[in-house]
Amino acid sequence: MPETPETFKPRPYQAQAIQALVTGWQGANNRLAVVLPTGAGKTVVFANLILDRRPALAASGKRALVIAHREELLTQAADKIKAVAPSLRVGIVKAERDEHHDADVIVASIQTLAVERRREAIGDIGLIIVDECHHAAAPSYMTVLEHFGAWSGTPTAGFTATMTRTDGGLADVWQDVVFTLDILEMIEDGYLCDVRGKRVIVPGLDLDSVRTRAGDLQDGQLGQALDDSGAGEVVAEAYRQHAADRPGVVFTPTVATAQSMAEAFTAAGLPAAAVWGDMPREDRAATLKAYKAGDVQVLANCMVLTEGFDAPWTSCAVIARPTKSAGLYCQMAGRALRLHDGKRDALILDVMGASTRHKLASIVDLTGRDVVMEGEEQTLREAVRAAEEKEQRRLDLSRVQVEEIDLFHGSTVRWLKTSNGIWFIPVTEAVYLFLVRNPADRTYWIRRWDPERGVVGPKQDSPLPLTQAMAWTERQARALGGRHLASRQASWRNRPASAKQLSFCRVMRIEVPAGSTMGEVSDLQAVHQFSSILNRYALRAAA
Repeated sequence: MPETPETFKPRPYQAQAIQALVTGWQGANNRLAVVLPTGAGKTVVFANLILDRRPALAASGKRALVIAHREELLTQAADKIKAVAPSLRVGIVKAERDEHHDADVIVASIQTLAVERRREAIGDIGLIIVDECHHAAAPSYMTVLEHFGAWSGTPTAGFTATMTRTDGGLADVWQDVVFTLDILEMIEDGYLCDVRGKRVIVPGLDLDSVRTRAGDLQDGQLGQALDDSGAGEVVAEAYRQHAADRPGVVFTPTVATAQSMAEAFTAAGLPAAAVWGDMPREDRAATLKAYKAGDVQVLANCMVLTEGFDAPWTSCAVIARPTKSAGLYCQMAGRALRLHDGKRDALILDVMGASTRHKLASIVDLTGRDVVMEGEEQTLREAVRAAEEKEQRRLDLSRVQVEEIDLFHGSTVRWLKTSNGIWFIPVTEAVYLFLVRNPADRTYWIRRWDPERGVVGPKQDSPLPLTQAMAWTERQARALGGRHLASRQASWRNRPASAKQLSFCRVMRIEVPAGSTMGEVSDLQAVHQFSSILNRYALRAAA
């Protein structure tokens, strides 16, 4: 890869994404996608991708085209490419700007390229990059991509934080997703903040009455339900309680709800302002500048900050646009996860009704792993670590159990196991030796039970490794005169079960499989008796 300014050299995962695209283009598919979480630096990735492909493009007299759908995305892309590769000439094509004639890289808006004469004027494209490529199933994108050769072999790369779109069709555009990265991986590797969530229940919010359209809650009805319930005041109070010192963004379904939320926050002593898509450009720029300066603490927006919003100091995201889409939820919540000096973690406030028939996305949908949150104070990483530790303990226990089974069953001594998993030797009809596992280091205490003294340990009472504990216990069993009962090879064990044994089992309700031998029934009796003894002993100790 050509030399890049130190600040913009790709991170390991960014380099892997670039390599995945380059390798993928060597195969049969040319329309390839990369899915990177919000905050992963996709503009850095495709800027370095352009730099990497520049020699091949120059040799063939070709250049790169970056397609985006919003002004902020265009500006970010152009600025990042210039920073990564200052030697490249970058031109912007949108509305009145038409800087493509001498450009090595053209950053263009999809709205402008949708005009036939504007796209016809641009030639020699050898690499296509689509920012926020989950929009690419729209007719305008399809027309533009086809014009520039995406269906004729031109290498085409799509970048998005979520490869989901409610109106479908993406499989017709992107042939393969060659690289994906989970938000949790970014958190664990230190590239994003850890995150925790809190539910904000709005008592009067009836989400059950909101209809679903294209797989998600319908914006207009959802906004009306939020405003009718007085959600603004409830959410503002929750923010004041849990995030009073945090700059944050509130995601709402409608402009009216964004405005009412901003008013409620300001009334609660939290300086807030609303931004929306059709807001005059100068007004929106001024509001964003005030947010950056700290004059505005909270930005309420009608879904305009889900893409291209770069404010890493944001540490709280309020999901006042409940959604069934995990992808949309990740886009909203991800705006609070970027690293920033002095930022401890990110807080997500999920606005919910008192009850709902809808399955709404939540903090666990930020990762593809199965996560169960044990409490609202627990962060996502803590929940995953707890689950991993639990699974590791289960695996460790499984290994211990396998080791135990191999050793105990391989012994010539008659080791049996109680209903609670305690291994023991029946020395006589009333004396038992048994082992108690020390879970801290997988060693075992040796114990004896008899009717007179109950449970006692040896004079030198210290836990031993399993093999040593077994050997000591087996020697004691033989020394106590239990050779006949302790041996698996005793001849009596292969005789038919006696009438007395079977009668005892019937009385004690011990199930005896048909054809059991005297030794097998004796084992069933011993397990029943010693299990009962230990259970009674434990109950007395607890009392």
